[in-house]
Amino acid sequence: MAETRAEDRPSGAVFFLSLGLFGLFWAALAGLKADPTVLPGPIDVARVFWSEAMSGRLPRELVATLLRVTVSFVLAMTVGSLLGFLLGRCRAFDRWAGPWVTIFLNLPALVLIVLCYLWIGLNEIAAIVAVTLNKTAMVMVTIRQGVGAFDPALEDLATVARLSRRERFRHLVLPQLAPWLAVAARNGIAVIWKIVLVVEFLGRSNGIGFRIHLYFQQFETAHVLVYSLAFVAVMLVIEHGVIQRLEARVAYWKKR
Repeated sequence: MAETRAEDRPSGAVFFLSLGLFGLFWAALAGLKADPTVLPGPIDVARVFWSEAMSGRLPRELVATLLRVTVSFVLAMTVGSLLGFLLGRCRAFDRWAGPWVTIFLNLPALVLIVLCYLWIGLNEIAAIVAVTLNKTAMVMVTIRQGVGAFDPALEDLATVARLSRRERFRHLVLPQLAPWLAVAARNGIAVIWKIVLVVEFLGRSNGIGFRIHLYFQQFETAHVLVYSLAFVAVMLVIEHGVIQRLEARVAYWKKR
């Protein structure tokens, strides 16, 4: 499994230059359109962004969506990691639970969202449950693969050294499982926020997804782009400012 090394990550200058090139590409593409309402340019979108930010709507909806993403992410990572570890360590449990994992892994997100809304109601609990269920199976599979890749020689070494359960977990399990946890976390962030937007689009009265639904009905393309890009920007900050730094620390810790 490839790990993200420090030299593989783009520097700050390259990162912002890449974003600048994306902005130029966007502006050129918008210039080809005769109707600016179909694809407004960066300047038009920036004006709408400023208006929505100053009114307080954009920060309020961002916070609502981020709260749902955070709660769902923590629940999915916690439950998925525990179950995935059990699947990897207990073959009998893996055989019996395998079909269940496959079902939830391949069940479309839209189906789970609709069913949760039908069974639980159009409320916050249903939204969180729907997102958590969609991601938990993916975490379980990732962690199960990580446990299956454990080095048996290290197990024998721990037995010979008579390490306690706590020492085994700290010095044997965590260093081997850390890269897989990082992969599950990165994929989790990438998937969960998209599912949260669908959940809000279908049945919530606030959040980025709700605003996108509202402005979609009004054919306000600039507003749709503002709320979409605002949350993408937050995810870029989390990816490059948090996830990649954690991956680098995990790689360093594993080598120690």
